[in-house]
Amino acid sequence: MIAGAVVLVLVAGAGGVASWVYRGDVPRGVTVLGADLGGLSRVAAATALRDHLAANQKLGEPVPVLVDGKEVAVEPADVGLVVDVEATVDAASGGRPSPFDDREVAPVIAVDPELLDAALRKAAGKIGTPMRKPAVVFDGVEPRAVHPEPGRDIDPARSAEALRAGWLGGEPVTIPLVDVSATTTAAEVDELVESLARPAVSAPLTLTSELGDLSISPAAIAKSLVLTADKAGLIAPRIDERKLRKAVAGKLAKLEKPARDARFTFAGGKPKIVEGADGTTLDLKAAAPAMITALRSTSERSIATSPVRAAPALTGAELEKLGVKEKVSTFTTKFPGGLSSPRSQNIVQASKQVKGALVLPGKTFSLNKHTGERGYEQGYQDAPVIIGGKLTPGVGGGVSQFTTTLFNATYYAGLEDVEHKPHSFYFDRYPAVIESTIFYPDLDFRFKNDSPHGVLIDTAYTSSTITVSVWSTRVWDKVTTDYSPRRNITSPQAIALPGGPDCIATSGINGFTQDAFRLFHRDGTVVKREKFTWKYDAEPRYTCGDPETTD
Repeated sequence: MIAGAVVLVLVAGAGGVASWVYRGDVPRGVTVLGADLGGLSRVAAATALRDHLAANQKLGEPVPVLVDGKEVAVEPADVGLVVDVEATVDAASGGRPSPFDDREVAPVIAVDPELLDAALRKAAGKIGTPMRKPAVVFDGVEPRAVHPEPGRDIDPARSAEALRAGWLGGEPVTIPLVDVSATTTAAEVDELVESLARPAVSAPLTLTSELGDLSISPAAIAKSLVLTADKAGLIAPRIDERKLRKAVAGKLAKLEKPARDARFTFAGGKPKIVEGADGTTLDLKAAAPAMITALRSTSERSIATSPVRAAPALTGAELEKLGVKEKVSTFTTKFPGGLSSPRSQNIVQASKQVKGALVLPGKTFSLNKHTGERGYEQGYQDAPVIIGGKLTPGVGGGVSQFTTTLFNATYYAGLEDVEHKPHSFYFDRYPAVIESTIFYPDLDFRFKNDSPHGVLIDTAYTSSTITVSVWSTRVWDKVTTDYSPRRNITSPQAIALPGGPDCIATSGINGFTQDAFRLFHRDGTVVKREKFTWKYDAEPRYTCGDPETTD
């Protein structure tokens, strides 16, 4: 009778037990990472789990991972590695509860596969073996197949799966390598050679339009037909418009009328906007699909194209918004010899090339890039330059004086100095320290327009001076310079050189070290200071002897 009574008690209490177990959205006895969520509503369970996770500082620590034999660390915040609280509560709310056993529910882990992939590649560097991508390349006008070869690499989805599984395990997570094969097969590469590449260069292709006909030679086709694979190893044939335009530039120049950008000119000593004009060009981009189709044929080698309007890259309205409205700085240096000397001609030539240069906000101006090489073909002449510690004739000598003048104009405009190098010897025609030499292509002068306004450069010259002015909108009330006393004075040595056309005698100049402080003024106060320091060598006192008797 006792045993039967026990059974009756259990049966009679079953309804109460079930009610107790299912109280709340989360069954009793359910825990996640040690947090007891049993008997809580979904909202309360999510709050309790978030509080529990926030108290666990280890969840924010770098995760050690093994990638191709290298152990690196991944920052959870960088890859979106978190416990997905809502999804975890959903998982905790399901399942069959038991009134007698606790149930540990695994957390649902979230991670961004693409961010993880980028972080792993940045931390580990080279990973696996690169896949050789398929391609068809041209040796001249002869197509050649490049067959793909498989490689080994990490896969974003597989990496994310491994990290989710191993993050909370307490050991470094091993990221698996997978085989990587190109989408385009070797057989498809061979087929592409015969169906497209070879017929493409079998004869010229003609584009007809109301502007005239454009004949594209096989050589130009080979330079512009792109048959290389993307990241997945898939070859999608395309025409590179930039390469095509370069290959047929001379022919296009006879057909097209390029757009003319709005520009600044100077009238009456002030900037004036000259409006741009539309042009007319062939729409090679739109014609590209039809070109690919025509290139597969050895007979139908002509397609019709339409000219399109080419708008200026810069309009007068856009130039007006740049705020080029006032002269914010100007600087002048003097030169000897009049305009007839080669050195003076070099200064003038550089000033002509830079006059009207416009530097947009945030952009950096490079004198070497702007003028290009300054050689005989560009109109420059031989004049003294410093090479090997002494003056010697060299093409472009004197351009450093223009560089110094330009540097000072931008310096007093308050613009950011990016690159300059003072001369090794001091010349009193320049301000000490705040001056710059230049030598293409190794030594450059560069400044950045760090203002919100456009910067327009004007130049002017006389028979004895070169002037550079900067037009913009004033940012600083004024910019001034304070100098330290000269120190570490050194005296020149006397050095005899063999005579001859390359020998230039000098009187010698003392060397010294000095500081220059650029002061930025606003509302009557110096709000910023910049220090420039330079050490000048003493220029030797060179004498030129008899070339036949001097050792």
